Amino acid sequence: LAAGQGRSAPPASIPGPSGETQRYSINWPSGLSLGEAEIVGSRSNSNSPSEHLNFRLTVDASIPGFQVSDNFRSEASPAFCSDEFEKKILHGRRQADEKTKFSSDGTAKRETKGGGHTDLSTPSCAKDALTYLFFVRRELSEGRLPQEETVYFGAPYKVRLEFSGTQQIQVGDKNVPADKLVATARGESANIQFEVYFLKDAARTLAMVKVPFPMGTFAMTLEK
Repeated sequence: LAAGQGRSAPPASIPGPSGETQRYSINWPSGLSLGEAEIVGSRSNSNSPSEHLNFRLTVDASIPGFQVSDNFRSEASPAFCSDEFEKKILHGRRQADEKTKFSSDGTAKRETKGGGHTDLSTPSCAKDALTYLFFVRRELSEGRLPQEETVYFGAPYKVRLEFSGTQQIQVGDKNVPADKLVATARGESANIQFEVYFLKDAARTLAMVKVPFPMGTFAMTLEK
C-alpha cells in the first residue's frame, strides 16, 4: 500500500450506483452475540451536478441492564467531503442528539438538540467518521493508505492508520483473507486504538472491527 490522499482522483465507485447494505453481528469476546449493526451507502442524483453520497450506520445491542441504540447519518460530496453529519446515541441512561454542518470555507457548526452550538475550524474537505470509512475503502481499492488527518465524530479526532499485514479471518462459515489496519484516534479527552479489517475484494468491504474495553475486546463482524 502506498501512502497518499489522492484527493484529485476521480470519484470512486464506492458505493456503486445501486448502493450497498452490509449487516454485522456484534459479539462478546466469547463469541456470544450482543446485537447487530447495519451500514448503508448510496448515491443521490447520480452523474448530475447535485450528486451526493449518503451513508448510515445503525447499531442495536444490549447487555443485561444496558441498552445501546445508535444511529449515525452523513451526507457528502462525490469527493468524500462532508456536508452534514448526524449522531443519535443511547448508551444506557446516556443520550446524545447532535448535528454537524460543514462548509467548504473551512468551518463547521456543531449543534446539540436542546443545547448550544460550537463553531469549528476544519479543512476545506472535512470528513466525518462515516464518510471517512468509505474514503478509506476508496483509497485501499486504489492501492493507497490514507495519511493522518482530522476526522469528525461530533468532536474532532486525529486519526492515523497503520497497515499490519494480511490475515485469515472468519466471515460466516468461511475463512477469508483480509487486510488488517490498526487505527489510532486521538481527541481532546480520548486516545483510542482499535483494529479494522477489510476484505481484498474490489470494493474493499469492511469485514470486521475489534475494539478493546476493560471487560475484553468486542468485535463487529460482517454477516455472509
